[in-house]
Amino acid sequence: MKVAVVGAGIAGLSTAWSLSRRGHEVTLFEQASQIPNPYAASGDQHRIIRRAYGGADGYARTITEAFDAWGELWTDLGKQHYAPCGVLGISQAEGDEGEEYREGLDRMASPYELYDAAETARRYPFIDAATIRYAYLSPDGGALFPARIAADMVRLLRERGVALRQGATVTAVDPENGRIDLAHGEVASFDRIVVSSGAWVLKLLPELAEVLTTYRTAVAYLDPPGDLKAAWEVAPVIVDVGGTVDGYVLPPVDGTGLKVGAGVHKRPRQPDEEREPRPGEGEQIRDYFAPPFARIAEYRVDRVLTCAYTFTADRKFLSRQIGRVTVVSACSGHGYKFGAAVGRRVAAAVESGDELGLLRWLRAE
Repeated sequence: MKVAVVGAGIAGLSTAWSLSRRGHEVTLFEQASQIPNPYAASGDQHRIIRRAYGGADGYARTITEAFDAWGELWTDLGKQHYAPCGVLGISQAEGDEGEEYREGLDRMASPYELYDAAETARRYPFIDAATIRYAYLSPDGGALFPARIAADMVRLLRERGVALRQGATVTAVDPENGRIDLAHGEVASFDRIVVSSGAWVLKLLPELAEVLTTYRTAVAYLDPPGDLKAAWEVAPVIVDVGGTVDGYVLPPVDGTGLKVGAGVHKRPRQPDEEREPRPGEGEQIRDYFAPPFARIAEYRVDRVLTCAYTFTADRKFLSRQIGRVTVVSACSGHGYKFGAAVGRRVAAAVESGDELGLLRWLRAE
């Protein structure tokens, strides 16, 4: 089949990869002049992959397939863009998200090491023992490197004959006729179209606004105090710092920076709205992390990046079949880790027509 993929985030790249492996003629359209789009959710230096999933047991089970799909991609790329540094969870108060993630590991019988507050601070001296109840380390997980993954996938796709159209903004999709319109007036027709345009999906298919909301958020890169840098360089990723901020941390592994982000920071916005950081925004994000981090004021904000995500009300992934168009919104703030597996599943559904099966898998039902 002749297939168009609109959007070269991790879902689009992986769908193009899987479709090309199945022998289809694929054209990949990306509005940005570079891949990954620096304003999109699939850019940046590193993202978390982990088995800890709180109350979302369906995704906790599905993550095994995600690890397998990444392994298949590493084989194709000839290298692994992943640091298996482990995943730390922290609880500050009874019943907080840090505790929910640990209880999820228990239900899945996933192994972890449990540390009391004093042992946690001994192992990770950037944590203030007086502010936490306990921490736990899951060995299965770590950091994926999106920018490196995207660069190598672009190379691989070109080698396999995929047509990459960077700087090509799709302005309209005709689901019934399998047609797309581009900003400069070009029109192209395909047997099937996959729309995986992330936060920009509502510009093409506004009817999905009933189930999708676009949010703006930001992450901060921090320069830690000099005496704590060595500890951070060998630290695991932190899936949740406990408390109420929904905070996560990516350590400065393999040449990356120390990145922090918090779920409480997101706001409903259009994908191109407020993309420049606000004055003081980095310090605001940094300060969410005290507690549990000690000496937070000594962390210098190096830079702030904004990003946009689509969310469903229940934070699950979405697919929708509209004529010849398959829409995939594998995001809700936690989609990257499933990216390679999403691509395999979407490609299979495009071939088989099993859209209900794809939706059930994306929703981990």
